[in-house]
Amino acid sequence: MNGGFTRFLRVEFAPPRFLSMPTAGIDISASGIKIACLRERSHGLEMVHFAEVPLPEGAIVGGEIVDIKTVVETLKTVSGKHGIHTANITLPEARSYLFEAQVEGTSSTDWRASVEQHLDEYVPLPPADVVFDVVPVLEKDGKTDLSGVGVARRVVEMSLSVFDEAGIRVRAIEGEIFAAPRALLPHGDTETVLIIDIGKTTTKFVIVAHRIPVFATTLDIGGHALTLAVQKYFGVTEDEAKKVKAEQGIVAREDNDEYLAAMLSTVSAIREEIVKRLEYWQSRAVVGTVHEPVTRTLLVGGNATVRGLPEYLESALKVPVELGDVFTNLAKRDDWLPPVEYMESLAYATAIGLALREHVPA
Repeated sequence: MNGGFTRFLRVEFAPPRFLSMPTAGIDISASGIKIACLRERSHGLEMVHFAEVPLPEGAIVGGEIVDIKTVVETLKTVSGKHGIHTANITLPEARSYLFEAQVEGTSSTDWRASVEQHLDEYVPLPPADVVFDVVPVLEKDGKTDLSGVGVARRVVEMSLSVFDEAGIRVRAIEGEIFAAPRALLPHGDTETVLIIDIGKTTTKFVIVAHRIPVFATTLDIGGHALTLAVQKYFGVTEDEAKKVKAEQGIVAREDNDEYLAAMLSTVSAIREEIVKRLEYWQSRAVVGTVHEPVTRTLLVGGNATVRGLPEYLESALKVPVELGDVFTNLAKRDDWLPPVEYMESLAYATAIGLALREHVPA
């Protein structure tokens, strides 16, 4: 058995949690590294550490780590500062293949064996080069609907080697679209929900059923495009444009018609793509299956806080749109005070979901 596969088994069969120890989630993307550390208290889970460290442009391209040295050194710095020795980590959605399968059998061993026989139908890579996992979504009439994810073995091994070099022991590894629902939706939730994660350069569109992703896609446009629109209109620096974007958003006022037009020319492109995909889903939704109609939309991500954005999207999506709560599965707010402001916390959905892996089942 080669070293890479041994490391994957170490990840797949993660050790049991130790409630006295903080659990950490580390989310790596093209824009930077985010961490969230949780600790069990008598009244429930608290977020005790968080951090976001930017990465230089080009360090991660197309979901793959290109500048290994920079990423390793950044991980060493942030983990050393916050005392992180073990963590759950994520694989980028851009390098993963989400698939659905309906199988017979009652155990994960049966499910995996059934999927493995048809793996080349689900993942466009040679089966020998694929690492995959499956999660049950719905059991009905003796069959189980699964949501699965496949990823190239080399991507898994690269991620593990980077964390090994940084001195961080990986407890579990999973696709990023599986982590966010764990943070945003309470355990046992059976809704079919659309989660929109608006990052700096991308917007992720994920439909989840029973807290498990069943459809996902990524748009190559994000909040930075809005920042650039503000910069171009006002002729200001990037930092100044971010402030204007946060303060004015896309809310109409008597004196901001031209500004609003500049903003909407960009955000409308995001809305149109989301509407197109949601309408496709809703038109084929069937009650009582894993393809139930979407009932509401949750917004997260570092650029989800643009004023007026929920209302703007809701007018077109025709389902309620609201900002997510990444602390849904942590202790009640009466018992503790999060160390990060609510608006800023929306960027940590994936990291918190990773840290919750030992505490809140999928």
